[in-house]
Amino acid sequence: MLNETYPYYLANHPVAANADLEVVDKYTGNVATRVAMADAAAIDRAIGAATDAAGAMRRLPPYERQKVLNHCVARFTARSEELVTILCIEAGKPIKDSRGEVTRLIDTFRIAAEESVRIGGEVMNLEISPRARGYRGVFKRVPIGPCSFISPFNFPLNLAAHKVAPAIAVGCPFVLKPASRTPIGALIIGEVLAETDLPEGAFSVLPCHRDHASPFTTDERLKLLSFTGSPAVGWALKSQAGKKKVVLELGGNAACVVDADADLEDVTSRIVFGAFYQSGQSCIGVQRILIHDGIYEQLRERLVERTRRLVAGDPKDEATFLGPMISESEAVRLEGWIASAVSAGAKLLCGGQRNGSMLDATLLENVPDDQMVCTHEAFGPVAVLARFLRFDDALAEVNNSVFGLQAGIFTRDIYKIQKAWDELDVGGVVIGDVPSWRVDNMPYGGVKDSGLGREGVRFAMEDMTEIRNLVVRTPESLRV
Repeated sequence: MLNETYPYYLANHPVAANADLEVVDKYTGNVATRVAMADAAAIDRAIGAATDAAGAMRRLPPYERQKVLNHCVARFTARSEELVTILCIEAGKPIKDSRGEVTRLIDTFRIAAEESVRIGGEVMNLEISPRARGYRGVFKRVPIGPCSFISPFNFPLNLAAHKVAPAIAVGCPFVLKPASRTPIGALIIGEVLAETDLPEGAFSVLPCHRDHASPFTTDERLKLLSFTGSPAVGWALKSQAGKKKVVLELGGNAACVVDADADLEDVTSRIVFGAFYQSGQSCIGVQRILIHDGIYEQLRERLVERTRRLVAGDPKDEATFLGPMISESEAVRLEGWIASAVSAGAKLLCGGQRNGSMLDATLLENVPDDQMVCTHEAFGPVAVLARFLRFDDALAEVNNSVFGLQAGIFTRDIYKIQKAWDELDVGGVVIGDVPSWRVDNMPYGGVKDSGLGREGVRFAMEDMTEIRNLVVRTPESLRV
């Protein structure tokens, strides 16, 4: 179903400049298609075009922006099976997870269409003291201007959508650099946008070499950089971004706390899903599992048994739950982390074996706190079990991390729920489910090394706008 080649999109138009980028089927290792790559001159033209389009995009009426977004919803819906197949091939994502991502892509554009006509402001009472008598205030939100987006490989459609859809909703032109390992989904978004009447230069989708990518970060014509990816890269880009606003959605080693009153069958199902869906390649995938001592052995047995039953194989097979990691080198890296933990005294409960880019779903216990599988983002199919006696100790262990994206809490105690919400240093607390759960209209993002700013359509729209204030003085002679 893939084309032999795909163009990039420069100022709304397809450009088949070359076919330099090979996109590999992550399961077979074979070249699946080839993609045009933008050079430095093309990137400069795209940024210039976005700058020139800023006025036209700002003046585009909200109903016209909504029309564009609704067109995307209709076209993505019509092409959903094609998009599912593309995800299976370019990302190695099991078909059930691929369908879920396509659904979320459509949801994200639909939410943006709804929000595009809701952008408002506020009337302020400025008469807070005698000196302000006769003054009235009001503010509105205006587009920040040309935006730069860099999206990751693990959700090639939806994480690009979380940048693109809000930008269109508020009227910001943009340039998007998709991940080189998974560029096709973003190019399909570009193809659909090219069917619309967006102003010339409103968007560009440009796969490119890292050697040419620095203008996405450093070019002063761009007013916002939104990056999703690894912490090391994200913080480095922030240091290079100059005066522009920066939004970072980075990594995590998310924890899940299971208290003694939890429903073990429900917990088992949700944790196995949260730890191993799309081979654990999610920044909010369950990596640390903290279990109350009173139920530890029971839950451990259930988790191991359910994990061993997971079907690994071809992502296009309906029975497959566990597909390949994005590359063999990533699988080798994580295999080494597992071996290091075992050498340091950890117990391997299941998994740990690798075949090429396929790594077994792996559970460990008794892992020393200084091991990489505890302290860093695994970004693969491995999770670590530990026990606790006091709920407060479990919360402290969740916070014992340089990351802070989301945490999952299984408890029925409302007071513990409130305490977790108050005490956990994370961007989101999920009660009765795993931290891997996200819906696309909620504020999503992290603290500490997990980033800054929030996504979720309305919240991204706020980042892509600025407040413009208006003050009106009524002369004393005209005051009632």
